[in-house]
Amino acid sequence: MAKLIVTTREGETRELTSASGQSVMEIIREAGIDELLALCGGCLSCATCHVVVDPADFTRLSPMTSDENELLESTDHRQPTSRLSCQIAFDDTLDGLHVTIAPDA
Repeated sequence: MAKLIVTTREGETRELTSASGQSVMEIIREAGIDELLALCGGCLSCATCHVVVDPADFTRLSPMTSDENELLESTDHRQPTSRLSCQIAFDDTLDGLHVTIAPDA
């Protein structure tokens, strides 16, 4: 089981564990962190699962698609290490990944 570190909008940091095969969005939602809305359920049609990845971890992620980039362009709080958590496939290579839930748009 790999560890995912999540910082909420209120600044609470939680360590979550998950087996491979889920997206970061799914792991966060299953942990009961409701502030990550993910309204489209991971279909890449909204940006309500926006997270900011710790810069030290950003290069470990697969490249962003143009569709993801376009959705992030529509947010008010985009950062250089912003990603949509539904597009981050979590596996053992991402053990210790730290993300912060972006402010509500």
